[in-house]
Amino acid sequence: MTSEIVPTRNIAFDLFKKYNKSESLLKHALSVEGVMRYMAKKAGEDEDKWGIVGLIHDLDYEMYPAQHCTMTEKILKENNWPQEYIRAVLSHGWGLASDIEPLTLMEKTIYAIDELTGLVATSALVRPSKSVMDMEARSVKKKWNDKKFAAGVDRSVIEKGAVMLGLSIDELITDCIMGMRDVAQDIGLQGISPTLGGGGKT
Repeated sequence: MTSEIVPTRNIAFDLFKKYNKSESLLKHALSVEGVMRYMAKKAGEDEDKWGIVGLIHDLDYEMYPAQHCTMTEKILKENNWPQEYIRAVLSHGWGLASDIEPLTLMEKTIYAIDELTGLVATSALVRPSKSVMDMEARSVKKKWNDKKFAAGVDRSVIEKGAVMLGLSIDELITDCIMGMRDVAQDIGLQGISPTLGGGGKT
């Protein structure tokens, strides 16, 4: 029996790129990674482990959307990933694409923030700055009840996740924004620095 590997970010990133070519999916993966790392640091947990789980969570989505999570499990097992990572990845799709209920703090966190990163990103793009750097939770909350805005985002999943983590929606949104600020340049949401204005020096 082949022994489990110790996943690194490079291993995860190369595997993700093997199965995904979409820029939007890459930006989403990097967003979730950024928030997972931020949340891990805040909780005193393993930032690399949480970040890698966030990065790889939608591994199968581009090539096998109808088998989401199922194919990810198969691919990760074939690549000898540890069960802890596989279970955490599958838990993000609980009730939608998998029956793995989030139980650990890492699992509850990715379940809670996966959909939310999409809502935060969409909210940022309609701002004049097109940035998360100057955005606060209230900007996202303004769009919360508008079901036509970011219609693909399942608010009920975010609500369940917040309850799991013992956080208010506002607190969870703030954490999500802060994590996405850490990767703002990579996900195209850095915008224009207010200190530069329209024609300042770079």
